Amino acid sequence: MTQIAFIGLGHMGLPMARNLLKAGFAVTAFDLAQEALDAFARDGGKRAANAAEAVRDAQVVVSMLPASRHVEGLYLGDDGLLQKITPGSLVLECSTIAPDSARKVHAAAAARGIALLDAPVSGGTAGAAAGTLTFMVGGKAEALECARTVLAAMGKNIFHAGPDGAGQVAKVCNNQLLAVHMIGTAEAMALGVASGLDPAVLAEIMRQSSGGNWSLEKYNPWPGLMDNVPASKGYSGGFMAELMAKDLGLAQEAAQATGSSTPMGALALQLYRLLLKQGNGKLDFSAVQKLFVE
Repeated sequence: MTQIAFIGLGHMGLPMARNLLKAGFAVTAFDLAQEALDAFARDGGKRAANAAEAVRDAQVVVSMLPASRHVEGLYLGDDGLLQKITPGSLVLECSTIAPDSARKVHAAAAARGIALLDAPVSGGTAGAAAGTLTFMVGGKAEALECARTVLAAMGKNIFHAGPDGAGQVAKVCNNQLLAVHMIGTAEAMALGVASGLDPAVLAEIMRQSSGGNWSLEKYNPWPGLMDNVPASKGYSGGFMAELMAKDLGLAQEAAQATGSSTPMGALALQLYRLLLKQGNGKLDFSAVQKLFVE
């Protein structure tokens, strides 16, 4: 049986690790939050006292952490996790981080004889729970082939974006677009309701028309229009606005590095930063609707 270490049992990591258990893998996990470890243990997973203990006998290591600094802090340095992982093992780094950070960790792993893929995900907490995530993978094609069985236990779409760091580039592009169409949807909903339209009628008109997009189909930001989305639960759960702001910042860094023009992404970042300044950073990113109704 494949032994997997899972580092990071947050909103995304915990359901991903649970799906690995359901697929029959032996999973040992570590997280700084004892509550998350307890929940994982109740599902049949094994708890580790620290990250080094988690990877001790692992053939595959999966990590899902908040930002670049956490990933670099975990893996790099003389006491980093790459020094604890057995050469020949496979690392699936699923966090959303800067492409340059991903390449740095790739290089350090290669120097230790460890195969590493940057494999950020799309699909949100619902996709993580359902095992329907999309993986955007950067790294060697042969490493991806070795990883497919593990990735398939957590997602239904696996794309090889390209070489080291390419998965992260694809992810920041995707999340920039997600932010832009979520903001556009929220703005249009607010305009229509302020002008006297029924929000449910307006949403359906736009969904079936040329304005249709993922936010209207799956994740409407107007409260009460869709069951089981954060907007209908006080914007709780889901993908936090502060993480969207982080990802939009990464997109702007990539734009600066390549000389790309991304005015919509830059505006989206400013609007999400405003949402954070209003104290809404822990809410789901669809809470950007609040900027247009309050």
